[in-house]
Amino acid sequence: MSTPTTLDLPHGVRRTTVDCARGTFAALEAMPPGGAGERGTALLVPGYTGSKEDFVPILGPLAAAGRRVVAVDLRGQYQTPGPDDPAAYDLAELGADIAALARATATAHLLGHSLGGLVARNSILAGGNLPDSLTLMCSGPAALPGDGWRAADLRTLLDYMADAGPRDLPGKVAEIWHGILEPQAVASGVPDPVRAFLRERMLANNPTGLVAMAGQLLTAEDQTASLAKHDIATLVLYGENDDAWPPELQEDMAYRLHARRACLPGAAHSPAVEAPAATAYELTSFWNAAEGSCG
Repeated sequence: MSTPTTLDLPHGVRRTTVDCARGTFAALEAMPPGGAGERGTALLVPGYTGSKEDFVPILGPLAAAGRRVVAVDLRGQYQTPGPDDPAAYDLAELGADIAALARATATAHLLGHSLGGLVARNSILAGGNLPDSLTLMCSGPAALPGDGWRAADLRTLLDYMADAGPRDLPGKVAEIWHGILEPQAVASGVPDPVRAFLRERMLANNPTGLVAMAGQLLTAEDQTASLAKHDIATLVLYGENDDAWPPELQEDMAYRLHARRACLPGAAHSPAVEAPAATAYELTSFWNAAEGSCG
């Protein structure tokens, strides 16, 4: 068994778990310097093959503005277990998880990155207690564009995994990591500690979840009109070089949602990592404005 290589966390960020009606979820939590989240809680939801660690660069800066910030793994991601049942990873099921987590953490501001945006959207559509605001970060109105390279990669993954039984899936995931993803990371100059973490995370993901979530990214329906009816303060935030959902598609979604939008210069599909200062600034400004509109 390999030794865990979880990333070192900055001062003020701690590993924890959140219990809710849907189970127990691994989380990272950052509190304001004074210890009290006077401005409420922000809940951050990661994307496909991601995890709560994707938000590490912005947790401290967001908390410094007076908010408790909680980032979670989706079910089946990294340190949160998930069942070997493809139906458990439908967007409606994942959205119900986030709705339960939002209730358990008294979430005021909900953010979803990429696939996490589709999940966060579904948590809103499920009804119940609604947050003050919703941020869709590098996420789109529906499935990934079919002519893009990310959709092509997912189709290749699904074809590769199609003939594998439940017992064979972990081996297939390991083959994908060692044969494709790790060499790509080496060629891109990813530092050894980060590469070790990425390996640990990839191999810890529930393989059934990886397959099912890939399918969701390829088939999700456009529910923008239904989301707009909830009239929640919304921010569409994206990098100018986003290569998942094109910026113009996200701009159109923002228009249809009557949402605020912000484009981050120099960032691509992971602005929390690529432009953390600008991302934290845009989020804090939006959350402050959303709270003002509610008051």
